Amino acid sequence: MIGAGTRRWWALGAMSLAILAISLDATVLTLALPTLAGALKASESELQWFITAYTLALAAGMLPAGLVGDRFGRRQVALVALVVFGAGSIACAVAPSPILFIAARVVVGLAGAALIVMALSLVTVLFSETERPRAIGIWSAANFVALPLGPTLGGWILSNAWWGWIFLMNVPVVAIALVAVIRLVPESRAPEAPGVDTVGVLLSSGGLVALMYGIVQAGENGWSSGAALVPAVIGLALLVVFFAWERRLTGRPGAQPLIDLGLFRSRSFTWGVILTAFGGLGLFGALFALPQYFQAIVGLDAQGAGVRLLPMIAGLVVGAVPADRLASRMGAKVTVAAGFAITVVGMVLGASTSATSGDAYLAAWTFIVGAGGGICFATAASAALVELSADRSGVGSALLQTVVKLGPAFGASILGSVLNGTYQGQLHLAGLPAQAVATAQSSVFGGLAVAQQVGSAQLLASVRLAFVAGMDDAIRVAAGIAVVGILLAVVFLPGHVAVSAQADRSRPDAERQPELAQ
Repeated sequence: MIGAGTRRWWALGAMSLAILAISLDATVLTLALPTLAGALKASESELQWFITAYTLALAAGMLPAGLVGDRFGRRQVALVALVVFGAGSIACAVAPSPILFIAARVVVGLAGAALIVMALSLVTVLFSETERPRAIGIWSAANFVALPLGPTLGGWILSNAWWGWIFLMNVPVVAIALVAVIRLVPESRAPEAPGVDTVGVLLSSGGLVALMYGIVQAGENGWSSGAALVPAVIGLALLVVFFAWERRLTGRPGAQPLIDLGLFRSRSFTWGVILTAFGGLGLFGALFALPQYFQAIVGLDAQGAGVRLLPMIAGLVVGAVPADRLASRMGAKVTVAAGFAITVVGMVLGASTSATSGDAYLAAWTFIVGAGGGICFATAASAALVELSADRSGVGSALLQTVVKLGPAFGASILGSVLNGTYQGQLHLAGLPAQAVATAQSSVFGGLAVAQQVGSAQLLASVRLAFVAGMDDAIRVAAGIAVVGILLAVVFLPGHVAVSAQADRSRPDAERQPELAQ
């Protein structure tokens, strides 16, 4: 029989399995776009919406999902979300047209938002303040392990089976997660059902969707394009109005705003959220260009590229799992700063990557980056979650996840602009037709295609060197962001949580989790 203490960790494993399914779905889709273009006869614009629709649904669903979980029960919402996620995955596999496929992606994104938020809110409910860094380390590993697993498994499926199986493989994972959640995860909800802040839901969802859309467009067309600036400005304006509305509601007796602005009076919550986003952005700095490097420069397929991301995932686990012990000895401030410092060391090494770098060198610096990222990500997230009361853990976790999800989106836009700027600036395209120049500048794969078409070894070398130079510049910028993370942690993050480890361990589970409805 599973004991009460052990049961909590098995429950975390059940939710982590659901998170793994979501992460696999996101990583495999990018790999499958060329296949989907032919199978569904999708245009370039529709292919972009295959990814964008999921991203926007994920952003729009975060805060409402937290509210629904607090109101109706987090376990119940997780179960419904798992069923919807499985149904959406089946719909993706059998979609006969791009429009229906996009609609299915929206459904999957909304369900994914609910599962991500419920998983993190259950960490707050089930685990004490001193246990949360380790729990978050496990949760983090489930988020990032899909990065190599997705391309490896997805690449094999696309090469050997019908493309629909890349979505149908979610179904057995969902089924296992459903059984595990039913048997292991206790029900929990706010003692008093929170009111529905309809205006807040509409403003926050609309603002996040518009902002995320602008960021996606900036990654495609640059920040100077109207397609990026207009929605981004509209999104920011809506979010400003949202926070003004929430502040107004907070001052009304008996009003129930969507988010508790009082959380931001806590340095631990505010800077824990910000530094968690920085930690994700730092990891994304290394991950952003590596799959392209492995496939375009080294010449590997998707499976080979996925295997070479394993050292980073191993580093993430090595850093995240013991983060709680490090934080208990050194304090959150020093631990997060040390994590960022380790990340900087790895990125400084990675910024010297060349077109001929060996596997041992690549494995070494990516492992270091992963270890540093795991330490700072787990500790910073725990510093934020320690301030969340169990009755509002759903919305609080949703707020944390919303900020965290914006980090990689900004990273893709910023680091993508750096990479593309260097790549295009160092290409030597004299004498080529205008169409060939445009194709070569569009991406490293376009450049390689043009070089092969014209049979130019010189152009091939130029494309390879230009891309590697761009990747190294992007990693240097990511290292600079991690340095900012060190400074922010040292200046603003509190050193220790308010409750000591000894005092917290002395409190019984029932006292720490009064709202659990077994």
